[in-house]
Amino acid sequence: MLKCIAVDDEPLALDLLEDNIAKVPYLHLIAKCNNAFEAIEVLQRQSVDLIFLDIQMPGLTGLQFLQSMANKPMVILITAYEKYALEGFNLDVTDYLVKPVALERFIKACNKAHELFLLKAASKTGKEPAPEFFFVNVDYSLFKVVFDDIIWIEGLKDYVRIHLKSSAKPVVTRMSVKSMEEQLPASKFLRIHKSYIVAVSHITAIRKNSIFLDELELPVGDTFRDAIQALTGKAGF
Repeated sequence: MLKCIAVDDEPLALDLLEDNIAKVPYLHLIAKCNNAFEAIEVLQRQSVDLIFLDIQMPGLTGLQFLQSMANKPMVILITAYEKYALEGFNLDVTDYLVKPVALERFIKACNKAHELFLLKAASKTGKEPAPEFFFVNVDYSLFKVVFDDIIWIEGLKDYVRIHLKSSAKPVVTRMSVKSMEEQLPASKFLRIHKSYIVAVSHITAIRKNSIFLDELELPVGDTFRDAIQALTGKAGF
């Protein structure tokens, strides 16, 4: 669980941020702050893993606040201005979101922070991160998808359909195939077509122009043959 605070001088923006945070199961909002000075007081009282931070605020801007911190938690900047992106990343922020922020993009930023949090925890304990899952937006809620539960994924214009071992009904979420591919560990999944991603463990046979998942046959796109060859170690695909 990541302990986080939200910092924004606009009440409506702060309420929306609180609502989005509440949709992410691994986030725990411990404080809402109307300015950077309130955030400083919170940080002095307790430890925080992640800050959602606006930039343009009276008194002390978000960037000035960042520059003042010796030991920074992870920070996701949320602002109406794209022009501060380079400066933000120079300050080693985890992500930079431009308002209005789509829920899918917000979740992607949160997933990035969560992965960093797990990697830091793993480096301290010497153990691999335990969670093997991610979340997708389904019908105005977040649905947990376990990597090992996925058989294959198909793209449908602006949506993807995730076929799972545990359910006869696929999970449909608004996301591009490329965005989905970025969420998946490359060691477990293979993009075989502009519209298809398959779990390597479920591949039962490979032909020149297709891949089989038991009885299901999926086509292999010309631009993805090198990935098949790398997987098999054999030329001719």
